[in-house]
Amino acid sequence: MAEADGKSTVLNGGSEEKEPEEDQHKQEDASGSKEGQTQSSQDETKEASGDKSVPDGEGETGANQESEDEEDMDSMDGSGLYSLTEDGERESEGGRRERAKEKDGGKRAARKRNRPSGGTNHSSSSDEDDDEEEDEEQKDEEDDDDEAMEAWLGAELRDLRGPIWRAVPSLRSREIGRESHQFVRRVCGARGLVQRLELQGRLERHTGCVNTLHFNPSGTRLASGSDDLRVVIWDWAIRRAELEFDSGHKSNVFQAKFLPHSGDSTLAMCARDGQIRVAELSATQRCKNTKRVAQHKGAAHKLALEPDSPCSFLSAGEDAVVFGIDLRLDRPANKLVVVKEGDKKVGLYTIFVNPAKTQQFAVGGRDQYVRIYDQRKINENDNNGVLKKFCPSHLVSSESKTNITCLVYSHDGTELLASYNDEDIYLFDSNHSDGADYRRRYKGHRNNATVKGVNFYGPCSEFVVSGSDCGHIYLWDKYSARIVQFMEGDRGGVVNCLEPHPHLPGMATSGLDHDIKLWAPTAENPTGLKGLKEVMKKNKRERDDDSVRHGDQYDTQLLWFLMRHMRNRRPPRARREGADTDTDESWSSPDSSEEEGGPDHVQCMSS
Repeated sequence: MAEADGKSTVLNGGSEEKEPEEDQHKQEDASGSKEGQTQSSQDETKEASGDKSVPDGEGETGANQESEDEEDMDSMDGSGLYSLTEDGERESEGGRRERAKEKDGGKRAARKRNRPSGGTNHSSSSDEDDDEEEDEEQKDEEDDDDEAMEAWLGAELRDLRGPIWRAVPSLRSREIGRESHQFVRRVCGARGLVQRLELQGRLERHTGCVNTLHFNPSGTRLASGSDDLRVVIWDWAIRRAELEFDSGHKSNVFQAKFLPHSGDSTLAMCARDGQIRVAELSATQRCKNTKRVAQHKGAAHKLALEPDSPCSFLSAGEDAVVFGIDLRLDRPANKLVVVKEGDKKVGLYTIFVNPAKTQQFAVGGRDQYVRIYDQRKINENDNNGVLKKFCPSHLVSSESKTNITCLVYSHDGTELLASYNDEDIYLFDSNHSDGADYRRRYKGHRNNATVKGVNFYGPCSEFVVSGSDCGHIYLWDKYSARIVQFMEGDRGGVVNCLEPHPHLPGMATSGLDHDIKLWAPTAENPTGLKGLKEVMKKNKRERDDDSVRHGDQYDTQLLWFLMRHMRNRRPPRARREGADTDTDESWSSPDSSEEEGGPDHVQCMSS
């Protein structure tokens, strides 16, 4: 009967702790009139009052119910939301902390009430009490960590907007010829299709990690480059390799891109050996030759294409140099700028041209700043030639050595996305003034083991997509910063490269695995984001643990210097014999390094 009364009190919104106190007072009043009561009757009274203390059981039931609610939060219910705290998107940060404290206090009070009371019937030893207290303290610490983790993951999120595309009305409009030209664009940017992305197939040909993917402008061909030093041109729709050739590089191929408006006949490439090479392809599915057009003194990770030019592009290297390359010139390479912070050179990992203002380009590398330059206004005596710089405010004076591994402009050039090593992904407004802070922050993934890419997804840059060290692919809604898709990518554990199709809803990805994976929105039901919370928490804990030990233990500039020093110590005859074996034609450039060689072949080495 006591249990029934206790449950009715909880369901009616009453306090769980009042009823035991009232029952205890009743027992004391009843026993107060009997002065000759023995110790055994007191023990019986305590045991009887303890039987009436039902709130602990109710608290456990409530905790189980709460955990079930959190598990249900992983399912999207057609809304595309994920929430780590109930109604987390509608409450303030202070509200989250207050609710976490109340919840934690309730758990601790329940544990205290559940502890055995002292008296003649208490048979446990003091050692057992100490062990129980230590276990409870450990549980309290774990609860505190979980609450802090959920508060961090739930911060800086916005409400997810309603769907902007509906299948049935859109199909009806297309059937009657209304807005039919917008149909494909709206489909590609629909959240419902992003939530239905699933693996369609694999392209298998390479024998090393696949570091680069690039669709031609029409989307019919896909170029891939690998640590095996080879480039493959794919007819991805039928999953067949149409052309495979030796890149001419001496170390890991980092990028291979079709030049626009070239009829898919010109491919620009860069690699760890610092060379920038161009491959001329024939209509008969063969490679005519490859030519070296520039040489960095360190690894060259990225190329930046000018949207309307079939013969000019930019390159960036770990030597802090940006080359402008024009294939129409006798000496194609022109040194545009040496990126510096003060008097110190900043090695570069990434570069991208503004698609709306093609004279402007952004670079990122071995510090926390995104730098924007204008090719028409570069004066290294004036602010080192920088037009404007962006950086998250909390990283400006941070002691941790954060690097920018990749950055990209949005489709219209108004936004700039930057992925930081062992940090998060940040969205900047490229039209803001110098020094402006970020607009959005995307978190949950891990970017530590390799130079990881990031990209926009959708014709109007509606989503943000990135790989992770945990082997998963993350897609965030750009506006709300909420994860709307979460897919298992590489079995090797790291996804580096993500290339959305230029016209269709789908993309290609690659990483430490030796294959290329193709994704399309063919799943019957939207994703349930199963296991997302656990993976996000694991990534955050590993990042926090590694931040203490973070450092440039494997500095690639130092490795490059050592390898070059060893190569220079070889006898001149050996060097001449090595040079004679390189029969590729190459253009000379006064700005190119005299060193053509690079470090030994190292697969997927972290930069």
